[in-house]
Amino acid sequence: MSATRESRPQASTRFKVTRRSLFDDVVSQLREMIVTGVLRPGDRLWEKQMCDTLGVSRTPLREALKLLAREGLVELLPNRGALVTHLSVAELDEVVEVMAPLETLIGQLAAARANAADIAEIDRRHAEMIQAQGVGELSQYFRLNQAIHERIIEATGNPSLLAVWTGFNLRIQRYRYMANLDPHRWDKAIAEHEEILDALKAGDGELLGRLLRVHLTNTAENCKLSFSQASGTEVSASPEPGRESEEGIIA
Repeated sequence: MSATRESRPQASTRFKVTRRSLFDDVVSQLREMIVTGVLRPGDRLWEKQMCDTLGVSRTPLREALKLLAREGLVELLPNRGALVTHLSVAELDEVVEVMAPLETLIGQLAAARANAADIAEIDRRHAEMIQAQGVGELSQYFRLNQAIHERIIEATGNPSLLAVWTGFNLRIQRYRYMANLDPHRWDKAIAEHEEILDALKAGDGELLGRLLRVHLTNTAENCKLSFSQASGTEVSASPEPGRESEEGIIA
């Protein structure tokens, strides 16, 4: 028997953006190129080359790079352009440590407040995500995966929670994408999403929060395992402050 759902608070602003600027488009395109590995860790972002690639002038490119630097995706080099930051196991552990309890809260609130329209939309995107996996479209799968997580948070009716989660999630999107390069993890992630959807439909906040948290930590551990296999080293938890080893950097 489903739990009684709460009426979620009315948001003062809508979640969906209806208009995009050139700046937004440049940020989105660069972010996707970095997350999906088109631009790899350590790559230099030469201004003229990037302007030609994106078909934009220097001003929106420079502003976009400033925002991506705040997100931790690029490092600005004075008078020398920018470069894509390296992936760090320490950073991954640090962000997951903060996001894990957020996932628990998200599950509790979403299960109590999601309405039939919310659940139907998440169900539809889940079906589309399975289709993307079936034909091996990783980029589309990843976009739908992220959209599902965002839609679950939207169902909480708490814009502040979405803003906080989004800020941290932007820092680890590359890690999430890397984790799905493993076909076994891809299958397991689908199964975890099935359980998450079932818990949401049942209105079981305690279970949903636990499943979201486990889903996050499993993704993080798989990412570290993938790196360990690729580098031939064993990746452990965060190193002591000031002692990050070469094994803790994903080049």
